[in-house]
Amino acid sequence: MSQCKVIAVANQKGGVGKTTTAFNLGIALSNLGKKVLLVDTDPQGDLTTYAGWYEQDKIQKTLSTLMEQSINDEPIKAEETILHHKENIDLIPSNLDLSVLEMSLVNAMSREYTMRNCLSEVKKDYDYVILDCMPSLGMITINALACADSVIIPVQSQYFAAKGMTQLLQSIKKVKKQINPDLKIDGVLLTLVDKRTNLSRNIEKQLREDYGSALKIYNTQIPLAIKTAESTQQGKSIFTYDKSSKVAEAYSSFAKEVLEDGKERTKNAVAKVR
Repeated sequence: MSQCKVIAVANQKGGVGKTTTAFNLGIALSNLGKKVLLVDTDPQGDLTTYAGWYEQDKIQKTLSTLMEQSINDEPIKAEETILHHKENIDLIPSNLDLSVLEMSLVNAMSREYTMRNCLSEVKKDYDYVILDCMPSLGMITINALACADSVIIPVQSQYFAAKGMTQLLQSIKKVKKQINPDLKIDGVLLTLVDKRTNLSRNIEKQLREDYGSALKIYNTQIPLAIKTAESTQQGKSIFTYDKSSKVAEAYSSFAKEVLEDGKERTKNAVAKVR
């Protein structure tokens, strides 16, 4: 059995730090000795850009290439799409071709499992596969949730942030019930937190009151920082750009929380087998 854990970073709200979280969590896990594959499942290709591949349209082979191979029942050549990032992680990129592909998924056999099919072989080479989901709940996001073991939900520390959560949780529940019974929510990560304001504290309090009994709210919070935006423009993680920053510190401690979850999961799986 593959020990790889597939995590979808999802929230149908844009601007909550999904891509930043997917990328920096990937690097932080790699820094802790894990082999990590990032998958950009958004046709906008933000994760691909973040990782330093700025001209997505010139990338010949992307996630949509693999999904097309799966739909057409051709051999899936995942290794041909993998880009190697200098910070020791791998990436399956995306571009606008994925939007076109989403339309052809409508008539595909077992359409919800197309992405799972594409990643089933290649994931054996990794400890973690992190899927950066697009801010909508269309067919591609359902595919991502169908092949994930769990979901991390980044939530921006501002009013109405928790508002969209209900819809997202219902969608995850639906996918769990109809498509992927093993899907779990690992937790909610507060992002873009401004410690100087009462607002962040109030949002955290509200989230804990509304969802704390049903969901884990991570202890780590990702602070709001101009350095994060600067690192994005450089195609570098926050660790390379400014390793002593509060954001780098936060993503390191978040990765440790994620690893703890993984250990817990393995322990429970072993206990079940016994």
